[in-house]
Amino acid sequence: MKSKIIFGIAFLNLLCTSCKKEFENPDIKSSFALSNTMLKTTTTAEAKVVPLKNELNFYGKITADNNKMIDIYPLVGGSVIKVNVELGDYVKKGQVLATIKSTDIADFEKQSIDAKNDLLVAKNNLKVAQELFAGKLNAERDVLQAKSEVNKAQSQLRKIQETYKIYNIKAGSIYEVTAPISGFIIQKNINQDMLLRNDRSDNIFDIAEISEVWAMANVNETDINKIKLGIDASVTTLSYPDKIFKGKVDKIFNIIDPETKAMQTRIKLQNPGFLLKPEMNANIKLSYSEDQSMIAVPSNAIVFDKSKNFVMIFKDRHNIETRQIEVYRIVGDTTYISNGLKENEKVITNNQLFIYRALND
Repeated sequence: MKSKIIFGIAFLNLLCTSCKKEFENPDIKSSFALSNTMLKTTTTAEAKVVPLKNELNFYGKITADNNKMIDIYPLVGGSVIKVNVELGDYVKKGQVLATIKSTDIADFEKQSIDAKNDLLVAKNNLKVAQELFAGKLNAERDVLQAKSEVNKAQSQLRKIQETYKIYNIKAGSIYEVTAPISGFIIQKNINQDMLLRNDRSDNIFDIAEISEVWAMANVNETDINKIKLGIDASVTTLSYPDKIFKGKVDKIFNIIDPETKAMQTRIKLQNPGFLLKPEMNANIKLSYSEDQSMIAVPSNAIVFDKSKNFVMIFKDRHNIETRQIEVYRIVGDTTYISNGLKENEKVITNNQLFIYRALND
């Protein structure tokens, strides 16, 4: 019995000694290795020296491309019989937008009837002149004169017919307003039963094709010297805060708006699915390169813990190091490192948080 007690005391002393050593060396970890499953989903990226970029934030708005936007004016006055579209509707080229009954169109109809009658009379006169000339009862110049009158009458009729096509004139003094291009109705100033004056100078519709739109950024005077053609732009909106639309500055308007005290720059954006609408408010980030280089890694490689930044250095599945770093600047998906990382070292960009906890908790 006494020997058992002595053995137990010796075992407890050995256990306490082992715990003491582990307590005195908290950095000593049990062996750690990535499992096959974790290794398959773990991704890495090399730290690279790249030109240092900076980013500027501006507010602006989305507008339609002026080159793909058309104002539609009423060609005649009259009473609006019907309006077929509403604000925001998509229309196709040639689609009837509104129907107007007009006395001006009645005049065109009368001109068309007169032109047809004049042509008929001119042709009959030519026929008579030719018959008289064949019977030597008149001179050749009479035939030539009759042909000239036919040509004039035909020309006048063609003019009236072209007017019919342009005005989309229908029987009953009806004028149809049609869409000259395919796009969205972004402005509408016409309603059914409205009376349109002949001297009206306001447009009744605006149509914009918005497969490509503009983002107009308001640049403060202090940042004007940093804006160059071709620099990268990222645009977000309140409607799609998680979706980034990429483009480049393609136009700088070198004037200061007296109201906003800002200079405008234009970014062309592709607009798949017509997500971006004219007059949307936009947050616009413009990034440009500075005259120096710095080590950079993807921003998703950074682990922030206890008010410090870390990365997980990957050498192999058995050799992963937690490294504290100093972040100089974050620009979009790229983080620039001022200290703690060397070029070509591999950092973990997926599963890094799980691995960090496994090694440090």
